[in-house]
Amino acid sequence: MSDFDFTGKVVLVTGSSRGIGENLITAFGKRGAACVVNYVTDPQGQNKAGAENVAKELKDPLLIECDVTQPEQAESMMKQIQDRHGGLDILVNNSGVIRDRTIKKMSMEEFESVVRVNLIGTFVVTQKAGTILRNGGRIVNLSSVSGQMGLFGQANYSSSKAAIIALTKVSAREFARQNITVNAIAPGFIDVGMSKGMPEEVAQNFIKQIPLGRLGNVNEIVDATLFLASPMASYITGQVLNVNGGFYMG
Repeated sequence: MSDFDFTGKVVLVTGSSRGIGENLITAFGKRGAACVVNYVTDPQGQNKAGAENVAKELKDPLLIECDVTQPEQAESMMKQIQDRHGGLDILVNNSGVIRDRTIKKMSMEEFESVVRVNLIGTFVVTQKAGTILRNGGRIVNLSSVSGQMGLFGQANYSSSKAAIIALTKVSAREFARQNITVNAIAPGFIDVGMSKGMPEEVAQNFIKQIPLGRLGNVNEIVDATLFLASPMASYITGQVLNVNGGFYMG
């Protein structure tokens, strides 16, 4: 298990106040990493409360409020990480939103807001993290099976997640000179986060199409991320790791 010992590593997971992000940062923390918990303020204050709860489970965490779509805020976040830890080893771009509607009914605001968080947010954080990422570091981007297949009602979400795959490949080429690997994980339907909100009938319909016959467990996304962030994945870069039970085979 030594390859999964992240003692001495500094890890930032964006959008780590709930869902997959919460599980990711907790897993790194349990394996010795110095953790940076990130959240964006929402009117109800749920994200802040969630982030504070996550932070309670971690040893000496750094809790940072940052809207990933705002370059100045992302820059400030990196400065705080630099000041506390002297640099960053692992970045997981997890922040994402979903606003489903058919193309005929989708407003420009609905399209742009999803692309802004999912794609532009990933770009902004990657760009700003580039100043403090240490040589031999890791970047893992969260894409989606939706970006590979184009799911009904997800013109905004699918477009953003497909673009993240392209961004991952460009990033892998550009960061290689610092021996930093950049990969993407494309989850299928997982039992937490966005998939959890699906109506039961819709969920059952998708399950029928999944060769393994079930939704994924969040730990299966966590394990894939830990692998890509570990020394075992040192010669893997620019790749998309599909974790979808066979729903899409690319």
